[in-house]
Amino acid sequence: MPTPSPWSRRTFLATTGASALALSLGATTGTAHAADEFAALRAKWRTLILGEGFSPTVEPFKSRLAELGATASEFQAAMAPTDGSLWPDLGYADPDPDTDPESYGYSANMANSYRRLNTMAQAYRQQGTGLTGDAALRDAVRTGLDHLYTQVYNENQTRYGNWWSWQIGGPQHLLDTCVLMYDDLSAAQLANYGRAVDHFVPDSAVADYTGTSTGANRVDLCRVLALRGVIGDRAAKIALARDALSPVFPYVTSGDGLYRDGSFIQHTTVPYTGSYGSVMLGGLGMLFALLAGTSWAVTDDNRRIVFDAVEDAWAPFLYNGLVMDGVAGRAISRGLAATDPKNIEQNDHLRGHPILASIVLLGQGASAAENTRWRGLVKGWAQRDYYSPPLQDPALALPHLARLSSVLDDSAVSPTAEPTGHRLFASMARATHRRPGWAASISMANKRITYYETGNGENLRGWHTGSGMLYWWGADFANGQYSDAFWPTVDPYRLPGTTASRKVLADGAGGDWGAALPAVNWVGGASDGQRAAVGQYLRGLQSTLHAKKSWFCLDDTIVCLGGGIECRDGTAAESTVDNRNLGPVGNAPFTADGTVKPRTYPWSETLTDANWAHIGGHAGYVFPGGTTVKALREQRTGRWSDINRGGATTAIARKYLTLWIDHGTDPTDASYAYLLMPGASTAQTAARAADTGWLRILANTNDQQGVSVPSLGFTGVNFWFGGTVDTLTASAPCAVMISEKSDGTAVICVSDPMRMRTSLTLTWDRPVTKVLAKPATVTSATTGSALKLTFGDLTGTAGATQKITVRLRS
Repeated sequence: MPTPSPWSRRTFLATTGASALALSLGATTGTAHAADEFAALRAKWRTLILGEGFSPTVEPFKSRLAELGATASEFQAAMAPTDGSLWPDLGYADPDPDTDPESYGYSANMANSYRRLNTMAQAYRQQGTGLTGDAALRDAVRTGLDHLYTQVYNENQTRYGNWWSWQIGGPQHLLDTCVLMYDDLSAAQLANYGRAVDHFVPDSAVADYTGTSTGANRVDLCRVLALRGVIGDRAAKIALARDALSPVFPYVTSGDGLYRDGSFIQHTTVPYTGSYGSVMLGGLGMLFALLAGTSWAVTDDNRRIVFDAVEDAWAPFLYNGLVMDGVAGRAISRGLAATDPKNIEQNDHLRGHPILASIVLLGQGASAAENTRWRGLVKGWAQRDYYSPPLQDPALALPHLARLSSVLDDSAVSPTAEPTGHRLFASMARATHRRPGWAASISMANKRITYYETGNGENLRGWHTGSGMLYWWGADFANGQYSDAFWPTVDPYRLPGTTASRKVLADGAGGDWGAALPAVNWVGGASDGQRAAVGQYLRGLQSTLHAKKSWFCLDDTIVCLGGGIECRDGTAAESTVDNRNLGPVGNAPFTADGTVKPRTYPWSETLTDANWAHIGGHAGYVFPGGTTVKALREQRTGRWSDINRGGATTAIARKYLTLWIDHGTDPTDASYAYLLMPGASTAQTAARAADTGWLRILANTNDQQGVSVPSLGFTGVNFWFGGTVDTLTASAPCAVMISEKSDGTAVICVSDPMRMRTSLTLTWDRPVTKVLAKPATVTSATTGSALKLTFGDLTGTAGATQKITVRLRS
């Protein structure tokens, strides 16, 4: 989905008068609504899209407003209405209209023409642009609107190219422009534009909650319908828009939407909290605010789910102002567009900032306690974003900028620290692990969740992002790891944490829109909310590779195991320990077993029987029992156009330090084991390696993988098949995590990642005196010299962790 353009700033110059258009209400509703109610809606929408509560003479707003005026002036000067285009570089006349990539381009040019008119209208209405109330600019906007209506966006036109351009992108910019220019447009003009919108976005667009009318897209369509009613004084349209939001709210168990575990899916199989989810959150916040206190206020009780999702679904993926790339889908490839005149490189921080602002807006309609809590979260995230401070974000819309500024300037708001804990999102095959000083995220794939999404020529080489990619960030370091041209320059076959074949894949391999799904069920894990056992049965994309991968997420460490690794592609199979983007300079020191290695580029070495390694300013890595690890310093050059056909063709170079385990060509039953210690010093890493009793690897095979850390009271086992591992015996596949507490209790966490267990028996060979708490899924619990838990049907638990608390025999 194309990213909405930046709006502008604050309060409008004058409220609309009641002298403008008043289309017949009697034909659309049985209830009379005063004209001033529609006028109030137009005024409120102008405030929402222009922003409020800041001075146009104070930075950063002064510069942003001047920039808006300069951009609008450029658009005005370049506008040259002619047959087939409004601007020479945005031709929309498709000589062979269909839905091929060329037609997509023509339809995008139509929508982008409206985008430019919207920018010009903002400059006309905003103070401080240098074009405020400018008659020539006003006339240019009116000329442009009439030209596009006559030529391409009208009730007689058949759409071509991308449906989104006709039903969302184009009409949103058109209707926003109509609201901004309402007093300067005639009744005939407004009626014309309204008929065009009615043609392309009829009421039937929201008749069924399916296809392209779900999740974020449904919210966007409702915005179009609501604003169609706002400019045309049509109460029924606004009511329809409100009512058509209701299917978005309830939790879903498949397909698009929010899940009870905090997952958010769009396009049926793609985790999209940070992209489509951002659009949905922002759109709902805008519509809730628009309709609040009116005859059309959103009162559906299920809207509570959206409020709950702020902390359950979005907050876990926000860190120091960024939103994690593992839930951004194709958006990771939208770095620098070939046609972006501002030359702004999008990244995880710039995607995160609008979400922060949307949370602030949504908070205005939430409870007082929620609003206070959310403002504290937002202030903390924004203040900690040292890499890309939100108020310096060149792409952030002015209303968003104003909302974040209001929070940062509010002395009554105390910033909230980053929360710690573990979250498993079984419904979208994702996990986040947050500790004091760092955070991490794991991306996986299964028969419900795609390897990756490509489409519209975007994200062409994201093939292995769902193959166990392990992202991580420090509290005050390495926050630009994936922001600084990572995606066009990284080796796409050596993504951090992944196991992959070196088999060459074609751009877009597997098909568009998340079509490629591995035929596996066991992906998920068990967690007590602080630590976790996470696992993925991996089958490679268009590859014979398969492997069992586990992550045991602990206090200062993530223990990574791989077992049963096999491949018959005739190529090497590799497990990438890490692949650090060291930026353009790349001089971070690298130490292996106490020896500092060269900083020259290129450099490579095979580290035989390595026990530990350390990248200065990044992390430590420990290899229990010694492992042969390959290390490489290299400068890699890429272009955004390599991974996105609409991307810039300028070459970019970044330096990388890569560590990987080479399993050889066509391996059979290969394995790996390593510890990732984000932010650890050289001394801490060496000490952990020397403490050989700190970690016990209980199993690392195709059948089971497990570890214990006695000092933490932690045991975690992923049973790929039933069997016995140390003190645990499972009758069938499951994930198990045990945390023994200092107070003599223990928490046993069990899940059914396959969602197939109608019964399960777990035995822990540990004396237990009493079961203190258990879920209804436990049908029997026997204590004594050992604990025996019998579970009933787990197929309906959606892979969620079942927690049992027991008292241990002293």
